[in-house]
Amino acid sequence: MYFFRKKDPNRPSSFNLKVMHIINAIAISMFLLGIIWKLIQWFILKK
Repeated sequence: MYFFRKKDPNRPSSFNLKVMHIINAIAISMFLLGIIWKLIQWFILKK
């Protein structure tokens, strides 16, 4: 399976791939922060 392969030492590391992973991590964290903020608004800051 793909997920359980070791990293290929002959394969060059790609700057674009690193940037893609950083942007993806930022997007996921922003999404989770947005969900948490909405839950706080609904349950704690009710008016």
